[in-house]
Amino acid sequence: MLLAVVALWGVTFVLVKDALKDTAPLLFNFLRMSVAALALILLNRRHLRHIPRRTIASGAIVGLFLAAGYQFQTAGLARTTAAKSAFITSLVVVVVPLLTAIPAVRPASAPAPGIATLLGAFLAFAGLMFLTTPTDTTWSNLVTSVGTGDLLTLLCAIAFAGHLIALAHTSPQVPIPQLATLQILFAALVMGATLSLGGPIYFSMTPRVIVALAVTGLFATAAAFTIQSWAQRHLSPSHTALLLTLEPVFAWLTSFFFLGEQFGSRSFVGALLILLGILVTELLPLSSPVSKHPL
Repeated sequence: MLLAVVALWGVTFVLVKDALKDTAPLLFNFLRMSVAALALILLNRRHLRHIPRRTIASGAIVGLFLAAGYQFQTAGLARTTAAKSAFITSLVVVVVPLLTAIPAVRPASAPAPGIATLLGAFLAFAGLMFLTTPTDTTWSNLVTSVGTGDLLTLLCAIAFAGHLIALAHTSPQVPIPQLATLQILFAALVMGATLSLGGPIYFSMTPRVIVALAVTGLFATAAAFTIQSWAQRHLSPSHTALLLTLEPVFAWLTSFFFLGEQFGSRSFVGALLILLGILVTELLPLSSPVSKHPL
């Protein structure tokens, strides 16, 4: 079931990329999250009758990070390819253990990162440079050669890392139905409040937009969060992380077959380095139980 969810998350990169031709990126996020929030409220309504203030605060914090991640990701996806977006987003698996090197940030259940984590981070960063910069890039123009969409997607990976760490701190104390619903609800509220930051707002009621909203809202957000929470009770963290590293692979395959997006040799090497960095980080040490973020 988790592998099916990972495949769905990979496909959503292409669905959203195609839908953004007919809707503003941040408006799509708001509608997607609103659909998911409504579905979770209806599904978990019995668990939402009595919610302590501390639980509401936890849901607000986690939802804020989640909203930031999706806002940066979708804005970046409108300016880069679906395959690149998926591979850059996958850097969250490396960013999380690096952030947990800070004792105040590290959850009680997460070990301090070791040498393998640093090696994985270096490989992933090198891959990011290969993936996002043109062949004639030099050290002097390294920063300016990275595209705006790639930078926004990198910020999304950092925001998603913050979301996962916040979730690791709060999930042991908060019932899953309440936390899942509250974080999606608060994310929708934040997305609604930041709509104007994404430039002109436009929307065309086309079949591809409706399909994308239905798939991402109901399946890739509401249902997927529930399935992942259940699956991780039965799988080890390393096993889960290994399955989740397949998400950018599914995204690349989908973008190749349906959008005709292709990697050049330089970008292909970069993508392989990112995957290698993720695998080194997750499989060599006994890594953090905090896993990669969905789409």
